[in-house]
Amino acid sequence: MSEGSKKISRQTIRNILKEEGIQFNLNRTSDSWTNFLKRHKETLWACDVFIVKTVLKRGIRDKYAMAWLSISTRGVIASSSTKRPTSAWVCEQARKFIDETVGRDHKPAIVLHDRNTKFSRDFTESLKSHRMKTNKLPKRSPNLNGRCEKIIGTINNECLAKFILFGRRHFDHLVAEFTEYYNLHRSHMCRGHLPTVSDESEEIETLRLDEIEVKSFVGGLVKGIERKAG
Repeated sequence: MSEGSKKISRQTIRNILKEEGIQFNLNRTSDSWTNFLKRHKETLWACDVFIVKTVLKRGIRDKYAMAWLSISTRGVIASSSTKRPTSAWVCEQARKFIDETVGRDHKPAIVLHDRNTKFSRDFTESLKSHRMKTNKLPKRSPNLNGRCEKIIGTINNECLAKFILFGRRHFDHLVAEFTEYYNLHRSHMCRGHLPTVSDESEEIETLRLDEIEVKSFVGGLVKGIERKAG
């Protein structure tokens, strides 16, 4: 500081900026979770492991599967199941996720996950090798992965809870059928009542009854109404 100069306090600077109508925040690194999701939603995914009970000859056994959710489109990718969700199995699902998303216009860039120890360093490195970052959620923050937990609840409540699951193959078949219906046919409010992978369709003022058909999905568990092709 040159001789004769005066030191100005932060409060004085704050008062001057306020008089000039200039917004100033000393904590420039602060941000909200909502803003983070909005900024990155096109390339942001979340994942989680879920558990379901199945019936085998030896009794009731737990099976584990993994769900991946696109924050932007609400599209979901579900893995095949396993009886032992080891770190190696989670890494295998990461490689399959990479293969399934490699051709997308908006490739995944960030993957959210909780602090489950199965999301190991090898899991992080598997995604990092394909230019994807992982974002491990803070401790005691159950709501931050709420969107992924919600789709897992949807799979459980609207599909799996309606069946007695006889082993791994039955479980995998139902999850695959339901996620296909969810992605290709089910409407979503955040998508303007369109399915997750559909573009906006042409507007139609009226439809005759003979132009509409009822389709069944997941063995008749779910029904939907669609316009007949052609």
